[in-house]
Amino acid sequence: MDKVFNAFGSSAFSINCRGRLVSLEVPKIMGILNITPDSFSDGGKFNDHNDALRQTEKMLRDGATFIDIGAQSTRPKSQYLTAEEEINRLGKLISTIKIEFPETLISLDTFHSDVVNFGFDEGIDVVNDISGGMFDPKMFGTVAKTGLPYILMHVNPTYDEMHSQKLEGNLLPEINMYLSEKILELRSLGVKDIIVDPGFGFGKTVEQQHDLIDKVQHINFGQNPMLIGISRKSFIYKPLGKLPHDINEETQKLHLKVLQKGAKILRVHDVAAAQKTLAEFLESN
Repeated sequence: MDKVFNAFGSSAFSINCRGRLVSLEVPKIMGILNITPDSFSDGGKFNDHNDALRQTEKMLRDGATFIDIGAQSTRPKSQYLTAEEEINRLGKLISTIKIEFPETLISLDTFHSDVVNFGFDEGIDVVNDISGGMFDPKMFGTVAKTGLPYILMHVNPTYDEMHSQKLEGNLLPEINMYLSEKILELRSLGVKDIIVDPGFGFGKTVEQQHDLIDKVQHINFGQNPMLIGISRKSFIYKPLGKLPHDINEETQKLHLKVLQKGAKILRVHDVAAAQKTLAEFLESN
């Protein structure tokens, strides 16, 4: 991963996506494409591949740089899928998107190394693993073999415990220690491009997550580009007594806040709204 400094002294990053150098100096939008029947806010909407293609086209038109495809929901009490089941659900969607929209950068949301291998053959550009390599011992080695950028998320160590709230108080030291150890392991295997994700929505209290947003500039000490995934998360809508689709205004305020604190990728359901927030951020800087 290349890291440079602009005239204002702040860091800018670029990642290598299969030979295509993607600058993150200007933050990017990652649109969420869940091809699942049970995702918490859009389950069943896009598991038909024709619907998925139409949604991909819409998100690209609205300003997404990355499309993050997930075949398995990771909401609380979601159905666990094997690698074979994920692959069957993905089918030829990845390669079809690459044919229909060849400039699209596809991120594959999976914690199975066999699904990464499948996705690589189909044309993915980024691996988005919520498990930090802990749900499949072959994951880190597989990512290293592909040479793809890797999104490293903070999470509890097992699938069954990923939503358990284990720690109290300030999570920043725990997250930074976790990220540092994982990055060292990934680097030792030859993984060059690592994007960090604090893991909003996974095993953290409402208070802890708002505290992390306030401190997000200190996560990983700014050494790697950071992805923020807070779209339609319960720590925003539940305290307000609202539903996931009814918190756009509150979410965009938080998106603007994390952009001001150095976030480089926003992972979102509503690309158009996030793009508007990104434009507002860029106009003020």
